[in-house]
Amino acid sequence: MASTPSAERLRQITEAVREAGRIGVAELAGLTGASEMTIRRDLELLADQGVLERYRGGARSLLLRGEEPPFALRAQDGLDAKRRIAAEVAGLISDGESVVLDSGTTCLEVARVLEHRRLTVMPLSLHAVHALTGAPRLTLLVPGGRPRPGELALTGPLTLASLSALRFDTAVVGCCGLNAENGLTAYDLDDAAVKRTAIASARRVVAVADAAKLSRTALAFVAPASALHAVVTDAAAPQEEIDALTAAGATVRSV
Repeated sequence: MASTPSAERLRQITEAVREAGRIGVAELAGLTGASEMTIRRDLELLADQGVLERYRGGARSLLLRGEEPPFALRAQDGLDAKRRIAAEVAGLISDGESVVLDSGTTCLEVARVLEHRRLTVMPLSLHAVHALTGAPRLTLLVPGGRPRPGELALTGPLTLASLSALRFDTAVVGCCGLNAENGLTAYDLDDAAVKRTAIASARRVVAVADAAKLSRTALAFVAPASALHAVVTDAAAPQEEIDALTAAGATVRSV
């Protein structure tokens, strides 16, 4: 029976192929400690997700530098940390609040922990809309917009208009990169515009970011660190970056 692919191993393979451009099965097996048969199965899975292209004995990357891996791959990466972050965010939100909930894998976990709360929530992805559909006590607002393939994040003028028409108590915002020097950043320009509008529509802004994102800067600027009221990250976050974000005015919680 084939073993279930390891999310950490898939991440290692994706990064190794992207860094090298092309790499052999034997080298990937040595890097990950997995068998060559397991690596070949992993490469087939990643090829199906559009991450790479297989060739005899190895694979070449289809992700350009600065491109985000597909949603399906990221959804299982660091899942325990994302769930701890989501639980912490839920504790920051009081019943009765109105919340705009960004797209992304961490925000999807936030949606799942808010399902039974008495809140008004506007999710900015169809993944989160699906997670909250039918929630018994929650008022669900669905914005207009164009879903990005795979991500199902809603973007475009209809999404921006939906956000601009409302005022929320809290915006829970994901990111591709976050640090005190370069602020909150995203890979996709349309996604960055939605994040900026969500931030402008809310009284309080809570950013969610796993530790790896605190050492990363993506292409599109969203907001300075000073625009964030709180940052929730995981316990692996570097102390120097926590201190820098705190100095910029954010309350940082690492879980």
